[in-house]
Amino acid sequence: MKVLIDEQLPTKLKFRFADSNFTVSTVRDMDWLGKKNGELLKLMLAHDFDVLLTNDKNMHYQQNTVDLKISILNVNAKTNRYDDILEKITAIKEKLSDVAGSIANSQHNYYIID
Repeated sequence: MKVLIDEQLPTKLKFRFADSNFTVSTVRDMDWLGKKNGELLKLMLAHDFDVLLTNDKNMHYQQNTVDLKISILNVNAKTNRYDDILEKITAIKEKLSDVAGSIANSQHNYYIID
């Protein structure tokens, strides 16, 4: 499963998935910095990404994600600082594992990680 970490999350977060079965890239890795949400989602589809890991609380309301074959995991943390996101890493990994199963069944959704 291919996971993209959105640009407002710390790039070093990707190294927390080194022990997983996920292929994790950042927006910076893909040279997609500054892309608007709609364009970013289209690029993800074109490059076979399955999941966007973000903390953009408005994306779900601004973009029609229902028909997209991409799951969005929104990390609800105090800030987007590494330490605050790191507190959620176990929950993020668990939800990614759940999403991997739903992708096999062609079910893609929006999830909030509290």
